[in-house]
Amino acid sequence: MNDCSQSLQPISVTLAIIHQDGKYLMQLRDNIPTIVHPGVWGLFGGHLEPGEKPEAGLKRELIEEINYQPQQLKELGCYTEQNIKRYLFFCPLIVTIDELELNEGWDLGLLTPTEIKLGYAYSAKAGESRPIGGIHRQILLNFMASDLADD
Repeated sequence: MNDCSQSLQPISVTLAIIHQDGKYLMQLRDNIPTIVHPGVWGLFGGHLEPGEKPEAGLKRELIEEINYQPQQLKELGCYTEQNIKRYLFFCPLIVTIDELELNEGWDLGLLTPTEIKLGYAYSAKAGESRPIGGIHRQILLNFMASDLADD
């Protein structure tokens, strides 16, 4: 994890590690070849609007994508890679998964640590196991290995 303030990257995104009962909420991205990382599991979040603060952007994205408003987001840090900054936050999921409204993506699910370690998770909507996005998987593996995973 890097300090984003020292990096002058053109693309900024904000992502949420949302956990419940030792599992992690993830989105199966649409299986459309023209989008970035089609058909893979990833964290919820998205691009920041010009001038938008990372926490505000994440709250906006979570409402847009799953109609979820976390009570409190805890800042985790920032991952920088090539031309992208990923601002990371984490929070518990305090509603059932059935109460979420998937407005973006193919599927959503609470993935187990075993699935994350293996790098694949089953989707009933896809009818098959789909890969977990590489950087998102690494972020989750790092988070699960930290003391923060118990918060």
